[in-house]
Formats: sequence, C-alpha cells, structure tokens
Amino acid sequence: MVRCFLINTVCPVGALSAGESRVLYSRVFGPDVGAVSGQQQQLSPEERRLLQEEKLSVVARQVRSAVSLSREASGRLLVEAVPGEEALALQDADSGVVRLRAGDPFSEEMSALWLGVQSLGFVLVCEPHENLLLAEGTLRNLTRHCLEHVHLLGGGSEVLLKSSRIDVLLSRLLPHGQLLFLNHRFAQSLEKEVAAYMAK
Repeated sequence: MVRCFLINTVCPVGALSAGESRVLYSRVFGPDVGAVSGQQQQLSPEERRLLQEEKLSVVARQVRSAVSLSREASGRLLVEAVPGEEALALQDADSGVVRLRAGDPFSEEMSALWLGVQSLGFVLVCEPHENLLLAEGTLRNLTRHCLEHVHLLGGGSEVLLKSSRIDVLLSRLLPHGQLLFLNHRFAQSLEKEVAAYMAK
C-alpha cells in the first residue's frame, strides 16, 4: 500500500533558503499505526495533524536532498520548461528511491519513490513490500496527469489552488492508496474518465 503522495519544492523558491523544502500538496492514505500508539494516543487531533505535517516535511527534505545529489552527479543543466512542454519536462525528470528507516519519520521502514520535475518533487511513500516498478509507473502516470491537467509548470503556489483536481486524480489512479495493475483497456478508460473530468 502507498502511505502518502506529496508534491514539494526541490529547488530554492521565493523566500525559502537553499536547504529548505516546502510541501505544496500532501495526501495520506490510512493511519500511521505508530502515530496512534503509546503516549501519542493522548494527543489531540490538532497535535496529530502537526505530527503528520512534520513527518511529511522530513520526507520532503530527504527527497530535496536526493534530487540535489542526483542533479549534481549527472552534471546536466536544469533547463526551465514552459507550459506546453510538460512531456519534455517529464522525460528529463530525475528519479530515484530513498529508503526511510523505521522511526525516521514513520513507525516502520518505508520507500519513497520520487520524480524531480523542474523545481517540483513528486513523491510516493510506499510500504517496503510494495512492487516498486508498479509504484514507479503509477508515480509517472500521476505526475504526467498533474503536469498536463493541473498545469504545474507555472508558479508552485498554483498547486495549493488546484488541490481538488489532484484529489480526483488520486481517487482514480491510486484509490485508497492501492496500486492498480492496469491492462491496456482499463488504462484507456481511466485516461478518458480523467480527461473528461479535467475538461470541466
């Protein structure tokens, strides 16, 4: 199962310093069992929400660091794409996996698959037994739809305004955090359904 999906900044943007990353969108699937056990059962809903935000910001910082290292190692110059060049931006995206140790930040070990597209990172945090090839295909598909239909290559703050569209994409392509094995016919019907909704 996928534990969460998030979109965060991976380059210095606006008022953020070089080492910071801002979570622009996040969706958590299922509870973190470790977050609701022991002493933390006494936390109020607001304190649990803040704890969840802190966990996601830890993941975002680790992904930002991994993207930076990947880009430095490749030596490629980052060429800013403009709206309309989404397919090219996705083709040139950096990608990788970060292993999240148990307790850092989740209660059990997780894998964070990421795609670095321009100044944005798209991340799926998966349980360790998940099929990473299937997860990567799902992440690329989600990222492609976000870039094409939500037009994220503009300012990063637009993500905040279009979160309901991202919610719809997730409900279709990653229902309740479950990775889908898609045959060709089912994939085509999902594409048509998503395109019809996004055209509204």
